[in-house]
Amino acid sequence: MLEGKGVLRETDMPEQMQSHAMELAYQALDLHEVSDCQSIAHYIKQKFDDAYGPAWHCVVGKDFGCCITHLSGSFIFFRVEMMEFLIFKDGRDFSESKEEAIGVLQQFQKSDT
Repeated sequence: MLEGKGVLRETDMPEQMQSHAMELAYQALDLHEVSDCQSIAHYIKQKFDDAYGPAWHCVVGKDFGCCITHLSGSFIFFRVEMMEFLIFKDGRDFSESKEEAIGVLQQFQKSDT
């Protein structure tokens, strides 16, 4: 297990969820190569979806910026060792977003013909 302590950058999550997020980050780093950011992020995202319902997002990397909207109480940005972790929930169920996208695409195709 990594020896470094997580450094909280920004959050509006309850403390219990913050602790869970950092714990999952350590688990993911133990299970995957540090260079495999996609697998680390996927692991954390799946665990958050299982624990707190769908529509969680996770970004993992060494140097990135972002501008997002999120549900109140569902945002955390922290660092463990040299890795940055961003976890947030956008408030939409994936199936609803998919249905919306299909509806927009169908409307676009109808107006194009």
